[in-house]
Amino acid sequence: MVRGKVRMRRIENLAHRRVTFCKRREGLLKKARELSVLCDAEVGVIIFSSQGKLHELATNGNMQSLVKRYQGDVVESQMQNRALQSQVAQPGIFLVREEIDQLQQGLRSMYGGGAGDMTLDKLHTLEKSLELWICQMRSTKMLIMQQEIQFLENKGMLIIFFIYNVQVKEQNELMNMCSVFGGSPYSTHPVSNGNCFFSI
Repeated sequence: MVRGKVRMRRIENLAHRRVTFCKRREGLLKKARELSVLCDAEVGVIIFSSQGKLHELATNGNMQSLVKRYQGDVVESQMQNRALQSQVAQPGIFLVREEIDQLQQGLRSMYGGGAGDMTLDKLHTLEKSLELWICQMRSTKMLIMQQEIQFLENKGMLIIFFIYNVQVKEQNELMNMCSVFGGSPYSTHPVSNGNCFFSI
């Protein structure tokens, strides 16, 4: 007899849920023990049931020592990642500092604070840096304006769609009222082309 595929969703029947939990928990713990024996690995499993009951397995030693080892490894890997990120970011930081120094020097020279130190090459470099920054600012400004325009266009389309829905709803209500009162003694004119008049 072939077993059907089990659908992964919460079991509604409480008794069935508890039986499934017990069976699957034992299967999981058995697999963890087998992994530990076959591969000489340290395995820790922590399970909390729906009632809050704790079930755990630590194959070598106790769970506390395993958790401490895990926390130590996590902290060490985080420190290594931060060191690697700082090494990767160092060249970029250095370039940005150089640009800032050049711009500050250019500003000082423009306001008379150090014009004697500026050579022709430094002035050309400063001019290129300023042009690059202006270009970047303009492109950022254009991008923000395009996003604002897109947002306003979307908002306008939503408003038009909302107004259209309201008109359709009102027209449907009017048609329903016409069909309800069309044959009653209160109507003075026959219904024609979707228009109706009422008098009481």
